[in-house]
Amino acid sequence: MFYHDGGKLQYPVRVDTPSPIFARALQQAIGGIQGEIRVCLQYLFQAWGARGPVKYRDMLLETGTEEIGHIEMLATAVALNLEGAPLEQDEAAKDPLIKAALGGMNLQHVLGSCMAAMPVDSEGVPFNCSHVYASGNIAADMLSNVVAESTGRMLACQLYRMTDDPGMKDMLSFLIARDTMHQNQWLAAWEELGGAKSHPIPTNFPQSEELQDMSYAFLTFGIDGVTPPEGRWSSGDSVDGRGTFRVEPMQPRGAKPNLGGAASNSACQVDQLGTASRIGHAVDEVRQNLTK
Repeated sequence: MFYHDGGKLQYPVRVDTPSPIFARALQQAIGGIQGEIRVCLQYLFQAWGARGPVKYRDMLLETGTEEIGHIEMLATAVALNLEGAPLEQDEAAKDPLIKAALGGMNLQHVLGSCMAAMPVDSEGVPFNCSHVYASGNIAADMLSNVVAESTGRMLACQLYRMTDDPGMKDMLSFLIARDTMHQNQWLAAWEELGGAKSHPIPTNFPQSEELQDMSYAFLTFGIDGVTPPEGRWSSGDSVDGRGTFRVEPMQPRGAKPNLGGAASNSACQVDQLGTASRIGHAVDEVRQNLTK
């Protein structure tokens, strides 16, 4: 079950100088692919489907619930930044400054939400859950979470640089700090689960059943004379400690595909038909001509 405490914010939200344009930018932190709706749902669905040690489920529930509060903070910030925004299209025609402000804001804030936040990104695209990753594999999910928090922190840092409003900078400094913690939190859980030594994911599939001569080969596709990129991935022990990296120029291992002719009942050209289908088609044409 989830509870709330009467609407108190997780952290103070203050806007000294409202900006409808910044309200639009903040929408990315709510409904964008780097935003709080994404990580909130990601952590909760990972928790609700978690199997195995209960502590990982409990940890995910705690942080997923925290992210609900972040959405509330950002929605409040959007609403406060929309205070005093122009409500009438006619005003824009009278004052070029208002026209410029209206041109930079999200018109749906005026037209469809009575100057409130929406579950959309900065372009007004509704959040659709396509970037909510909950694989059921706890180690894989932890790595997905690190990526989510990394891109989320990138966004929050950019928003911090975009505003001179002291209140907004204060709120964003809190969110950036929480992103720092969450990156470390998920990495700590991944490390506790075995870290690099727990790879390749999943660990319950025997590597003896994969094509092992390709397991640690960095494939290069450059033409003759092109030097392949070299790095940690091209030589030495693999990160999981189970093999040795090497560079291998890729050579075709399979033959040129031949799909055969198209089926006689498909919507294709005669030249695409297989031999038997062509003969059948020719016979049908002869029969039609004889009946004319």
